[in-house]
Amino acid sequence: MKGRHLNALGLVAAAGLWIASGHFFPHDAGQTHGVLHAVAAGSSKLFRVAVTRASLVSHSRKLVLSGRTEADKHVVITARTSGILTDLRVKRGTVVHRDDVVAILSDEAREAQVAQAQAAVTQKRTELEAKRALIITGTLPRLQLVDLEAQLKAAEAALAGAEAERDRGVVRAPWSGVVQDVAVEVGQAAFSFAGRELMNVVALDPMLAVAEVAERKLAGIRVGERADVRLVTGERASGRIRFVAKSASQATRTYRVEIELPNADGAIPDGITAEVIVPQSPVPATRLPRSALTFSSSGELGVRVVDTDDTVDFAPIAVVEDEQSAMWVTGVPDGGRVIVQGQDFVSKGQKVEAVGAHELTAVAQ
Repeated sequence: MKGRHLNALGLVAAAGLWIASGHFFPHDAGQTHGVLHAVAAGSSKLFRVAVTRASLVSHSRKLVLSGRTEADKHVVITARTSGILTDLRVKRGTVVHRDDVVAILSDEAREAQVAQAQAAVTQKRTELEAKRALIITGTLPRLQLVDLEAQLKAAEAALAGAEAERDRGVVRAPWSGVVQDVAVEVGQAAFSFAGRELMNVVALDPMLAVAEVAERKLAGIRVGERADVRLVTGERASGRIRFVAKSASQATRTYRVEIELPNADGAIPDGITAEVIVPQSPVPATRLPRSALTFSSSGELGVRVVDTDDTVDFAPIAVVEDEQSAMWVTGVPDGGRVIVQGQDFVSKGQKVEAVGAHELTAVAQ
């Protein structure tokens, strides 16, 4: 028990002597002041950020829309009379021109009906001419002249009807295009052929590029303006906007826009995915790296800039165009120093050491 007590008393005495040494042997005040000054100097070192000069230029914006190609015309050719299909002159993929004969139906006595109607016209015309002189001289009543002229007109109308019926047996292309599908074969169908679908024809020149535009972007699209189209195959084409819908789709609340593309060689197919690029009016804007954009404490999109006295400030921006590695924005003053590295580690009103982005990169290397 005495040994433990002696050890405890020894420890208490040693502690007392160490504390007393600070009073009787004070440390050098100059040395202490030097240490404090060094600490203060270290704490006052400014945070270094990389900045770039903003250059305000006139930038032509581009509105990029997703769409597809669509044939300008698409029609189903049908038979307009009865008969048997005796001649089919096209197949799937055949290029046809306006008024080309694509199919012929059997005659079904239509030519004979035309001949009969022609004979009736000849008879009525001869009879009218023979009696006209007698009617003029008063030998025959004048009322017969009106009756004979009416009979001639009725015969001519019957002839026109017979000729029209005969011509319906020859099926022609309504306009130039490509036969997309053929639904019949030679010898098929007889007297139920009237109204029967024969083939589908699509017109590939011009070709349309169709896109749907959101209502907030509709103001920048006008009929007659130029638009560029990039197909999913890599091909490019240019055309003019020919139609902008005035009524929104009930399902998507978007507006249909059509761009007319020349396609004389038929190189642009129908129904292929396309990207429509519509140039917009130029606006003064600045091109900045995407990484330079940040948010304020209130959630506002912008960039942090450095004032002339090296104080950090926040500049709200509006995005004009989004590129792959950079963004065109408005709201940054021309010549302003925009922080492009370190902007997320400083706050508004803080003093910083601003260096060029190339200088900071050189130090890092």
